[in-house]
Amino acid sequence: MAKTEVILIQNIPGLGAESDQVKVAAGYARNYLFPQGLAIPLSAGNKKRLESLRQRRAEREAHEYNTMAELARSLKVLTCVIKVKTGDDGKMFGTVTNGTIADQLKTQFDIVLDKKKIHLEKPLRSLGEYEVEMRLHPEVPATLKVRLESSTPPPEIVAPAEPEKEAADEKRGRRPDYRHRKADKAEKTDKGDKPRKTDKPG
Repeated sequence: MAKTEVILIQNIPGLGAESDQVKVAAGYARNYLFPQGLAIPLSAGNKKRLESLRQRRAEREAHEYNTMAELARSLKVLTCVIKVKTGDDGKMFGTVTNGTIADQLKTQFDIVLDKKKIHLEKPLRSLGEYEVEMRLHPEVPATLKVRLESSTPPPEIVAPAEPEKEAADEKRGRRPDYRHRKADKAEKTDKGDKPRKTDKPG
């Protein structure tokens, strides 16, 4: 495949930055880099632009460094709380990924960050607090505190069957109401003690 040399005039991750002279496939340069304004052909006339491109690159890199350093200071004092669903045993359903964290940064703090800058060795699977590495810039170390909390309500406690009223009254310190029993007993006594009718003497 034919190659051609070009001068990059924009930063292209994986390829180079402004003022870099690189070799690429001729078709890639002709059909993509040149039409998109990302590169120009390497020629004597275009080489005169190298100094201005280097200056532009230095300004861009300084701006990126300052922006990321400021963001790192902001992230250091933040705690990103993420609510997750859990079972009765407290175990999470699913996982939290760098994409999840990026979405929550946008939602909670209006911070827009490429999820590729959030480094997780593996997705988070348990409740708790984590220090997550942020790869904002090669020269700017940063971390973000992430706390996973359950959004699932605790299981309901089933109340025992309601005891009989008298037992419940005794438990609450009340004296059971025995008046109805006394009344029944008195009524029976009255009926039993009533004198029998006798014949009048003749």
